[in-house]
Amino acid sequence: MNKPNILITNDDGINALGIQHLWKALYQQANVTIVAPLSEKSGSGLSMTLTKPLLIQKVRWEDNTPAFKVNNGTPSDCVKLALGKVLEKKPDLIVSGINHGANSGRTPLYSGTVGAVIEGAMRDIPGIAFSCLETEKNAFATAEKYILPIVSYVLKNPLPPGSFLNVNFPSTLEIRGIKMAKQGLGYWLDNPVERTHPEGHSYYWLSCKLAAFTENEESDVALLEQGYITAVPINVNELTDLKHFQAKKELFEESFQNLFRTETIEQAP
Repeated sequence: MNKPNILITNDDGINALGIQHLWKALYQQANVTIVAPLSEKSGSGLSMTLTKPLLIQKVRWEDNTPAFKVNNGTPSDCVKLALGKVLEKKPDLIVSGINHGANSGRTPLYSGTVGAVIEGAMRDIPGIAFSCLETEKNAFATAEKYILPIVSYVLKNPLPPGSFLNVNFPSTLEIRGIKMAKQGLGYWLDNPVERTHPEGHSYYWLSCKLAAFTENEESDVALLEQGYITAVPINVNELTDLKHFQAKKELFEESFQNLFRTETIEQAP
């Protein structure tokens, strides 16, 4: 039986605990390659590095797993370098995480963990972003045993082109089950913390607090609170608000016709 080829990355850095648990869950059942940022890149989303050079270096990993750290690199950079320079062929799957903290609600828009799998999804490489609330000491160890079953499901039941799964683990160690969910509404709201520099001027840490909403009972936010693992299918191939497009296309175009109307000028005989 041929093992699948899986690329592992994250946004917490090559030395993060979460990526170690992700590797442990998969290395015996897959041909795994790790390409991850040297340092934490939380909140980097889909950003790429254009103003600094990227240095990719091989690092020692257990079981002789090919592993590389990328200096200055974001998770998206890591995927770009993995696909363009490290791997000999396109992987069957990209997995990212396990992120320190949940990526539920609308927080995936900020997430480097999610950004990495979006980079693959745009190239029609399926992906799974794994995140964990991690309020309990053994949360990652609890999450680890569910990684392989979820990965195996995705490999056996291919995602549509441009799609990936956003998977979140609850903080509880007593997990009630796993649910396919809708993306919730919560997101990180600005909460700048002002401090005083020794020279006398103010500076800020961009601290954030979670903006809460009344959530749909099938949302990942609501189900995580009940102790379920949540998996939200997200597609990046169609970003158009189709409902608005269909409802307003004619009105929008008619509203600007006068700007492009050519006036007929009668020529003197």
